[in-house]
Amino acid sequence: MRTLRKAEAEALLTGYDTDPVGALTAALRIALDLPEGEWTSLIRAAGFPRVRSSRLQAHDPEALDELAAELNELRGIGSSPLDG
Repeated sequence: MRTLRKAEAEALLTGYDTDPVGALTAALRIALDLPEGEWTSLIRAAGFPRVRSSRLQAHDPEALDELAAELNELRGIGSSPLDG
């Protein structure tokens, strides 16, 4: 895994309102160092707990928002309330 640069986190936020899954996919590709990864494989590679993965796969707005905040604030994948 690697840390998102400031410009990459800004790109996530810029694209999030119009295409949340697309923006998160782009950020996860960088954070997980999987440039060709697709949404499902990226969620799996991130190692999220089953409940969180299921919510992300279902494009649950709250789960997407939480992941966007995590990627923006931590510049990567860290801990989330859904991971506990």
